[in-house]
Parts: sequence; structure tokens; C-alpha cells
Amino acid sequence: MCPLRIRVPLRLSIREHTLSRSSESHAGLPEQPRRPARHTAVPVQNRGGAPARSAPPWGLPRFNGAPAPEAEAALLECFGSAAWARRLVRHRPYPDAEALLAAADEAAYDLSPADRAEALAAEESPGLRPDAPRSAHLALAAAHAEYERRFGHAFVICLDDYPPAEHPDQVLAGIRARLAHEEDRERAVAADEMRRLARGRLAALVSSR
Repeated sequence: MCPLRIRVPLRLSIREHTLSRSSESHAGLPEQPRRPARHTAVPVQNRGGAPARSAPPWGLPRFNGAPAPEAEAALLECFGSAAWARRLVRHRPYPDAEALLAAADEAAYDLSPADRAEALAAEESPGLRPDAPRSAHLALAAAHAEYERRFGHAFVICLDDYPPAEHPDQVLAGIRARLAHEEDRERAVAADEMRRLARGRLAALVSSR
């Protein structure tokens, strides 16, 4: 993303610009028991600018039995570390989805800094839907640019625990809070957000529905 020099106060609430109804609005901030609705103003964090996964889920039996290159490619759509994908494929078959998710968490914790950087490079910071007002896009773009200037990678945040109406404000609040981190602290936070994103994507991949 090309850095912007527009100075937009990070206290600005994107909701003021984007949300005219509560059903439109994706983390690692205070826990909420509600689950997101299907349509969002801020989409699920995407990889490399690609749209969120729309293909049918594989299910665990197909994942366990797929040729290694095919399974690794599917895993790289969940988390962009080749070492992580190879490790999960190497330990197949998994008896159930929980065993796979536990292995994915463990593999994410064990990654080297280079492996984490590889995964981060595959991510794109969450943005607004195209029909959001231009002022809202500018506000969020300026916040993302400041974060990327400071830390050198896309802002990543898992919003699975938040309802859609809160997503824009959670993203902006998350950027504002995390800009205050020292680099070591932010690396740890970003790694945890990436792990949570990977877990959610992997759960969707092996879902039987």
C-alpha cells in the first residue's frame, strides 16, 4: 500500500462515515460473545488482496487424503508460511478437527521470525467495502499507512468475536492502540492475531458443512 500523507486523527470513528444500519460493518480487543453476521462493511482479513474464500469447504477426510502439494496449497490460503503448511501436512492424518487446530496452533507458535514475516507478507490490511464513503476510506487508509510506516507490514486483526456493526471501529481502535507498542511487543501481538486468523480459516476449510 502506498503511504499516504493525509493526517487523519486516529480518534475518528469510521462508523460515523460508514454505518447507517447496525447490520453493516471485522481483533484481539475485549471479548464479545456475539458472532459476526454474513455481510460486513469491513471484510474478513484477506490474503494478498484476494477475495475471501468462497470455495466449498473440503472436510477433514479430504484434507487427510489429499496429495501433499494440494493440501499444502490449501493450507497456504489459510496462513502464508510454507514451513507451517509442510508441518501440518507431514503429520496427517488427524483424528478430528480439534486435533488439526491444536497442531496448527503449535506449529504457529514454533515458527521462526522469517517464517512469520513470510506469512505476514501474504496478508492485506482489512478495508472497507467499495460503497463506503470516500472520507471513510481515506481515514482508514491513513491509519493503515501510519501503521505500515512504523512496523513495515500490513495490520492484521482477527474479528471473529465481534458483530459486524463494530468491525470498522474495532479496526481503527486496534490500529490506534497498537501504534503505541514497541516493535517487539507488536511482533508478538501480530503473531497472535495471525495464529487466530489461521485457526479460523483452517476450521472453515475442514468444515463438513
